[in-house]
Amino acid sequence: MATKKEIRIGLIGTGFMGRTHSNGYNRVPNFFPDLEYTPVLKAVCSRNAEKVKAFADQWGYESIETDWKVLIARDDIDAVDICTPNDTHAEIAIAAAAAGKMILCEKPLSRTLAEGQQMVDAVEKAGVNTTVWYNYRRIPAVTLAKQIVDSGKLGKIFHYRANFLQDWTISADVPQGGTGTWRMDVEAAGSGVTGDLLAHCIDTAMWINGAIVDVSAVTETFVKERMHQLTGKVEPVGIDDACIFHCHFENGSLGLFESTRYARGHKALYTFEINGENASIRWDLHDLNRLEYFDYADESIVRGWRSIHVTDGDQPYMDKWWVPGLGIGYEHSFIHQVADFFKSLEMGEKPCAPTFKDALETQKVCEAVLDSAASRSWKDTGVAGKIN
Repeated sequence: MATKKEIRIGLIGTGFMGRTHSNGYNRVPNFFPDLEYTPVLKAVCSRNAEKVKAFADQWGYESIETDWKVLIARDDIDAVDICTPNDTHAEIAIAAAAAGKMILCEKPLSRTLAEGQQMVDAVEKAGVNTTVWYNYRRIPAVTLAKQIVDSGKLGKIFHYRANFLQDWTISADVPQGGTGTWRMDVEAAGSGVTGDLLAHCIDTAMWINGAIVDVSAVTETFVKERMHQLTGKVEPVGIDDACIFHCHFENGSLGLFESTRYARGHKALYTFEINGENASIRWDLHDLNRLEYFDYADESIVRGWRSIHVTDGDQPYMDKWWVPGLGIGYEHSFIHQVADFFKSLEMGEKPCAPTFKDALETQKVCEAVLDSAASRSWKDTGVAGKIN
């Protein structure tokens, strides 16, 4: 048996995303055994020594650091995985690129388009491999949706609509800032639901349906002031609690997107639907192993929405898992991204999308959305061409 090539991982951040990524690294050798590359969990970094030691013990990291700059400087780290709040992405990524490390960065790429461009410039100058964890692309039913659209089965696309609904910030007592609620702090997050939730919808939409060229948006902050955990003071809230925008895609179709953290009863409702001249498809994260499909070519007496259970071995990724009929979950999308990243290194033909450059296109749309809402006018995105 050929010796595996090791990719020594340095993970920065031990929160929710740190767990999902670590699970991906741990499981990929079991289910993608043919890969030439294999991960070695070399080091994990967080500011609290006690917590990072517990994390390392739980997930199998060989060592710990409490200063990310020390981790990046280590000669035994090949790839830096950034799982920190958005305000640190640019500084860490630019330093990692200068050190010649591969970089896997949580989404969104950055707080602002300017930060994102600096990150892209740094990694292109250094010539390092990158990927951004827009993991929903790698849920098999979502990948199948792209394959169906690319096949032309839907015909000309008329509509793309998506929403991402949550309800966890409705209470005015939820604070902003700090470890658990940094997403509520505009300085740490850059934006609210636009960068946190709609970025996922935008990335998936442009990957499947092509570039979004212009947008018209409305945002709202329902609770105007919240206590800040770091200062202990009640301060103005700068993030968007809700966002609705419509848009034109480069292929002539119309888009409608909505996201909010004020939809009582929804913890993570992410859905999309695509309507074409011949057929339509729709997907729901709450039933993630199913893709619904409507084909107008069906006989009228049996024409209707069909439910495709995406568990067969000839469907995306599913040959790596169980027998037909047995589903997989959210965590598997991260395993798939690790596998795809390693496969891209093995093949050497094209990087693992979305790269930093690809994710910058989503950042352009997010910024245009926020600018449109602030100015109450249509805004061009500056995005054109095929999205990888």
